[in-house]
Amino acid sequence: MAGQQVAAIFVGRTMADVRISVIVPVYNEEANLALLRQRLTAVLEGLAGPAYEVIFINDGSRDKSIDILHAFAAEDARLRYVNFSRNFGHQIAVWAGLDRARGQAIAIIDADLQDPPEVIADLYARLQQGYEVVYARRRQRQGESWLKKATARAFYRTLASITSVSIPVDTGDFRIVDRRVVEVLRQMKEHNKFIRGQIAWVGFRQTYVEYDRHSRHGGTTGYTYGKMLRFALDGITSFSDFPLKLASYMGFFVAAASFLMGIYALYGRFIRKDYVPGWASLMLVMLFLGGVQLFSLGIIGEYLSRISQDVKNRPLYVVADESPEAAVGPAKQGL
Repeated sequence: MAGQQVAAIFVGRTMADVRISVIVPVYNEEANLALLRQRLTAVLEGLAGPAYEVIFINDGSRDKSIDILHAFAAEDARLRYVNFSRNFGHQIAVWAGLDRARGQAIAIIDADLQDPPEVIADLYARLQQGYEVVYARRRQRQGESWLKKATARAFYRTLASITSVSIPVDTGDFRIVDRRVVEVLRQMKEHNKFIRGQIAWVGFRQTYVEYDRHSRHGGTTGYTYGKMLRFALDGITSFSDFPLKLASYMGFFVAAASFLMGIYALYGRFIRKDYVPGWASLMLVMLFLGGVQLFSLGIIGEYLSRISQDVKNRPLYVVADESPEAAVGPAKQGL
């Protein structure tokens, strides 16, 4: 009852009254939401008293997640929800939360409890030391296969080597940022979101807190290898033109190799007199050239696809319903 009275007093307060907003994307997380709420509430009340909000973004869950979120919002006005009309993806769900967050500090955390909510206290303490971005860097990753760890490690280091923006390695979206960072992010209109890269691009003073990532508390992950591959493509094409340069480099290489092969053919035909025509070498050259051309066209197509999506200017997401307090965001890009 006391908690409901505090929440009732909190309703209607201005943006300046909210000290911390926490954004939680949700996809089939019914097994984790109750414990997540309990742990988040304990942390946030210790940091901000009643002056916090938690924004749950239901990204087209097929289980009872939205029913649980409805109950949360009915019990406590600081626990808000946004319910998408379908699954739009993790990054878009986070973006919907950024659209609506009113806090002076905004944290992002997944609902699977792999990232301990208690680390938010450490992130917030570092933010109070004058930083605008504090991200959580993983020391250990429990409960994940060696393949996932290896591909993640390779992706982050490859991305760091081909981009001009310093994107921290061994980090996810688990972090806390100052409100000024969110105001800049809202000006970025591209549809293919790679939020951790966009935050790195914004700049400001950034630092990190190390932590151990836990195993998933309940349920199964919705991040398939296909989604991970798409996420990697979004990150690379959003912050690097290296693939386009790679296509050019391969073109120069093929041209040089063809020139040398031409000289060798002339040498064999007119000097050594042992030239024997055959289809094997011809087919090899044709297949090689065809493969390079298709590879280059595929790279160009990826960039053109992203340009096409931005030109269409469709909304990033469609909201089926949301809690009343979630309708105050000043720069929402959805419907």
